[in-house]
Amino acid sequence: MELSNKIIELCKELKLSTISERYHDVAAIAAKENWQYIQFLHELLQLESDIRMNRSKSTLTKFAGFPAIKTLEQFDYAFSVGVNRKQIEELASLIFIKKRENIILLGQSGVGKTHLAIALAYKAVLHRYKAKFTTISELLSNANKAKREKKYDAFLKLITNPSVLVIDEIGYFNMNKEEANHFFQIISKRYEKGSTILTSNLVFSKWTQIFAGDKIVTTAILDRVLHHSHIINIQGDSYRLKEKKDHGVGSLEAYKLEAKTSNKLAENIEAV
Repeated sequence: MELSNKIIELCKELKLSTISERYHDVAAIAAKENWQYIQFLHELLQLESDIRMNRSKSTLTKFAGFPAIKTLEQFDYAFSVGVNRKQIEELASLIFIKKRENIILLGQSGVGKTHLAIALAYKAVLHRYKAKFTTISELLSNANKAKREKKYDAFLKLITNPSVLVIDEIGYFNMNKEEANHFFQIISKRYEKGSTILTSNLVFSKWTQIFAGDKIVTTAILDRVLHHSHIINIQGDSYRLKEKKDHGVGSLEAYKLEAKTSNKLAENIEAV
């Protein structure tokens, strides 16, 4: 058997597919530039490592299911009020994952909660952590389906597996008793086993209304979520509405007035 065939067979056995495909090209460069053997070996191994790293990142990004790729570099700190750049940079070190700490992003719609949640989870993916993004509605839908199909234990095991789980849009609808229990089970399973990033448009004092008005379940959820956590309360206007204004579509003040009117109406309804 020729030497080249032996190299290919050994690469297959050791699962070094990149070296098998590229060693001829690297060998030609090495001969031309008169590399030492140790440099030739290093270049081959580095090439194999780089390709594997890129494949891993691609696979993990696909698994994460991000609705769009967002990065911390894209975040507009000047626009969002309440976001401490230093705190975000510390979180970007990903120590929170090693410590299995949670992140809770609070604020009205459009202030950048989802952007930061995705950006931190994507940062984790780039460092080869397994992450998963889901909205609260999608998560509960999957939980209900798993319950019906008698696959609930498998669902809980699957949702516990990622190092980082992003649950987006908590508070945009109220859950029934069963859904609140699903959420409690998910949070309990992940407690001190993985990091969970939550986004919500409601302050904690209003979370009882989310979980079917059940104070016991709400307290149990918050107790686990907040035990090891970083809380970021983002204030300010909606960035999406800012973009509308920048394109000459209406005024932010009009939207603010509409929001205030809606809030006042809601207060009146609650009073009744």
